[in-house]
Amino acid sequence: MDAIFTANNVWMMVCTALVFFMHTGFAFLEIGLTRQKNTINILFKNIFIITVGLLLYYIIGFNLMYPGEFNGYIGSIVPGIGAPENGMTPEYADGGYTWWTDFLFQGMFAATAATIVSGAVAERMKIGPFMIFTVIYVGFVYPIAGSWKWGGGFLDELGFYDFAGSTLVHSVGGWAALVAVWLLGSRIGKFKEGKPQAIPGHNIPLATAGVLILWLGWFGFNGGSVLSADPELTSLTLVTTCLAAAAGGVVAALVSFLKYKNLDLTMFLNGILGGLVGITAGADVMTPESAIIIGAIAGALIVFAVAFVDAIKLDDPVGAIAVHLICGIWGTLAVGIFSTNPDHTFMAQLTGVACYAVFCLVTSFIIIFTLKKVVGIRVSEKEELEGLDSHEHGMSAYADFRMNEH
Repeated sequence: MDAIFTANNVWMMVCTALVFFMHTGFAFLEIGLTRQKNTINILFKNIFIITVGLLLYYIIGFNLMYPGEFNGYIGSIVPGIGAPENGMTPEYADGGYTWWTDFLFQGMFAATAATIVSGAVAERMKIGPFMIFTVIYVGFVYPIAGSWKWGGGFLDELGFYDFAGSTLVHSVGGWAALVAVWLLGSRIGKFKEGKPQAIPGHNIPLATAGVLILWLGWFGFNGGSVLSADPELTSLTLVTTCLAAAAGGVVAALVSFLKYKNLDLTMFLNGILGGLVGITAGADVMTPESAIIIGAIAGALIVFAVAFVDAIKLDDPVGAIAVHLICGIWGTLAVGIFSTNPDHTFMAQLTGVACYAVFCLVTSFIIIFTLKKVVGIRVSEKEELEGLDSHEHGMSAYADFRMNEH
């Protein structure tokens, strides 16, 4: 028993490290798909999210998300965490991991929701208001939303299922991204005479590396959500995860080619991410064939969702709304269609999606709209044109060595 307990805990710690590594992937993807002059700004936000997110999750988030006995809607705020008597023994979590591993693994997830918003608001949001938003959203909104399912709340009792967070992580971030992009407005030059203009990213190789790192990180994101090193379930989960990612990428590239007559690498990359987000809600209850179908549909959705976001005059520089919100919704509903568990129903999944939509739209609107009215959320035109790096940080991501030539 001790050997199995140790093996389970080591696997969970490896998965925790993989999910942590995903923040490198997010950072690379975001800076790669945006312009050079805003690189420091994006990196600063990403580092802020990880560091403050972990501290917040320790101070209030973990207890708020996993309150034990509670009313099913919101737990009480108990500052700090302390391991229970059985927290380091196989009695805790059926021997899957220790209390401290549990905290750290879940803490890595918490930061991801705000990272999704970071990419959507890139190149035009003031750093101060973004930091305030992150503190409130990661500190309070995400843990409360998470408690409804993973903390044993009312949606869990209703039969709603979300294995690793298509809704609880990705849509929670995606709904906030949608509100933020709408309240912020588009970047200067994005729409001319009502037509969307391409604003190319400055480093597509870096964005590609970011997606591959994210795919690798998903081995921990989904694999760790088994909550033990169970050989059958972890291997099935990783197979369905990879097949969905591959199908999403291939179909997004194909549909994009048929629609636009070019082989668009960024669509290929976002298709992979869409497939990953789509399979995340039910990776442990899908056959490999179902995973391919779910990923393929997610890949097609990416192409049309990106076009739709542009058509309604919303500016999302990295495609966060299409990837995390649209594919998150699809993946959650797909559990009600393809799950091998007969207890998973489409209506329960639809109810869960609707509850999170209302909660996240309302809370993110209140936070961001208040910030907009009180302190302002958008940088000046001069700052946007010259770049946030020089104005908000006083530095450049890439040294100009020509300045030192004699």
